[in-house]
Amino acid sequence: MALAVAHNETSSVLLKKERPRRSFFKKNMRHVIQSQQFTRSLLESLFKTADLLEERVEPCLNGKIMATLFYEPSTRTRFSFESAMLRLGGNILTTENAREFSSAAKGETIEDTIRVTANYTDLIVLRHHEEGAAHRASLISPVPVINAGDGKGQHPTQALLDLYTIQRELGTADNITVGMVGDLKHGRTIRSLSYLLGKYSKINIIYISPEALRIESDITDYLKRHNVSYREQKDLESALPLVDVLYVTRIQKERFSDQALYEKLKNSYHLTPTLAQKMKKQAIIMHPLPRLDEIDSTVDNLPQATYFKQAHYGLLVRMALLKNIFHQ
Repeated sequence: MALAVAHNETSSVLLKKERPRRSFFKKNMRHVIQSQQFTRSLLESLFKTADLLEERVEPCLNGKIMATLFYEPSTRTRFSFESAMLRLGGNILTTENAREFSSAAKGETIEDTIRVTANYTDLIVLRHHEEGAAHRASLISPVPVINAGDGKGQHPTQALLDLYTIQRELGTADNITVGMVGDLKHGRTIRSLSYLLGKYSKINIIYISPEALRIESDITDYLKRHNVSYREQKDLESALPLVDVLYVTRIQKERFSDQALYEKLKNSYHLTPTLAQKMKKQAIIMHPLPRLDEIDSTVDNLPQATYFKQAHYGLLVRMALLKNIFHQ
């Protein structure tokens, strides 16, 4: 199934003020900007391709070039995209700190950078510190743009691999309870996964955070429209026996303008083996990484710990996505 934008899912806070141009929906403009683009049937198709790619990889992207244009630091996302492209037979152009080592340091706009970069590549994977940057890039790019994280906005391919991890580990993404912990206000992975979970049935989400870092209303409004059950609380321990998935995130220092507030909140949660023992035996613990102190390293040895498997699943999903984009 070719990747296409679901027309009825493109309205978000980001896109309310500026609706995409018609070219955003052309078949040859298959940008991946937000999780709302993906229908359940498309998700199932991508995940089936990912399963097949784990068994056998063929160099189907010979002659294709992908640019990874990253304005923020990244390890897993950039490397997994680059590994995925290379394994499929393609080539890469890369910069790991475009904010300092590109013409952005001279004041060049993201639009001009994209216009130039598109001359050299067949696809652009973009990470940017400004929310909405990927959408802006997609409006003028003649080649597909994949959003690899835009500020506190979204990180749709992380959500894809998170959902794939859940399905691989639990066997289903329906009829589950997901606990999301940490910086829910600034967490683009939390936002993106919440949007995808809204496409499944009998989902219950428990948002666990300090008051100052609560999930924002655009997400909760979306969940209400899609009949997803959710609640918000500060306490982690009481949620542990209830969840099938515990999705832990770090408190993100780089998103705080008030560093005193960050210092106050940074150690809000610390998952230990003692706490993890309160979880169901078949439950899983996930984390988009990198982690700080929110998951003790001794938790790594527990059977529920799944966060390093996510990295493997991420490679498979991004391979499937790249194959889908180039092969309609």
